[in-house]
Amino acid sequence: MMNSLVATSRNFKNAAKLLDLDSKLERSLLIPFREIKVECTIPKDTGEMASFIGFRVQHDNSRGPMKGGIRYHGDVQLDEVNALAQLMTWKTAVASIPYGGAKGGITCNPSLLSISEQERLTRVFTQKIHELIGTHTDVPAPDMGTNSQTMAWILDEYSKFHGHSPAIVTGKPIALGGSLGREAATGRGVVIATEALLNENGKTISGMTFAIQGFGNVGSWAARLIHEQGGKVVALSDLSGAIHNANGIDIPSLLTHVFENGGLLKDFSGADVIGSSEAVLHTHCDVLIPCALGGVLNSHNSDGVTAKYVIEGANHPTDPEADEILNDKGVIILPDVYANSGGVIVSYFEWVQNIQGFMWDEDKVNSELKKYMTKSFADIKESCKTHCCDLRMGAFSLGINTVARATVLRGWEP
Repeated sequence: MMNSLVATSRNFKNAAKLLDLDSKLERSLLIPFREIKVECTIPKDTGEMASFIGFRVQHDNSRGPMKGGIRYHGDVQLDEVNALAQLMTWKTAVASIPYGGAKGGITCNPSLLSISEQERLTRVFTQKIHELIGTHTDVPAPDMGTNSQTMAWILDEYSKFHGHSPAIVTGKPIALGGSLGREAATGRGVVIATEALLNENGKTISGMTFAIQGFGNVGSWAARLIHEQGGKVVALSDLSGAIHNANGIDIPSLLTHVFENGGLLKDFSGADVIGSSEAVLHTHCDVLIPCALGGVLNSHNSDGVTAKYVIEGANHPTDPEADEILNDKGVIILPDVYANSGGVIVSYFEWVQNIQGFMWDEDKVNSELKKYMTKSFADIKESCKTHCCDLRMGAFSLGINTVARATVLRGWEP
């Protein structure tokens, strides 16, 4: 798997060539505004002390406050956080929301930490970075291994220093100013993006077959919404393995099995186990939606993909080498920089609601999300026509050009 920073920078450089960017401006856009690395030491429940490394990379603030998730995962490292922060800069620009990019994380395994240990770790991390984030500076959100409860702890800890500040984080519990529709937003956005791409090619979700890798928040909501729209989900995977049913998996029953009864996909009686999580990538289907970790499609396995469309629900699921292989096979890839932007768009709506002190109903959130994502898709298609390129380069060119223009307008000089 290619290093995520190398891969993201490679996409940036290819788009910069299409845009004929000034080399000094190109370098300026790549360098992050600020990199933060902190030590977080907490007492564990046993009384022993444990130390963890926390990161926050603030990439760009030319278009507004920096925005990005905080993940708790054993593989969190500076290069990965840097790449994801950079990706958020282009993603917010593609989505036409007034943010820049940031990302953060703590190198830890949250499954090995009790809830009280996770709370202590979150509060210490917030204490270390509270002067460097803010409602109009940098607004964190949940990511892998974190959730609305994590955001509630950050909100509470930050407010001890700065007064009640509901807009300091998004993805909060509804009771603390979270937005209706936020939980489903990334998965719903993936489905809206899929619908836009299929409509462009004269097709609809109804009657198409889908394989989804990952059954966390994004994958489960995508599966639910695709099923509701008449799409046939034939394969799914989680850490326990991959399951398949050529006639379509009964998604409502599966959701009950997993989320109400705490079951694993591999133990679901309505489908056959077909191997490890990676097996879902090679399932016969019309649309493949990777919603798990980055780099799952690479030079070793992408040749076995049979889907006609790949929708990137995860961040950076396709390595550049896999991109080339899939393009040669005629597979149409809808890039992550657009496809999974539903989460940050509704995070923007949450931030706006918090600042105004006026909350929206769920129908308004969902209709505004569809409006933003539909416009973004049209903007990407226009960029593709202008630069004679595929959807990934169309999206990157759109995002980078938007940020470059803002940077120059603010007074950047070579």
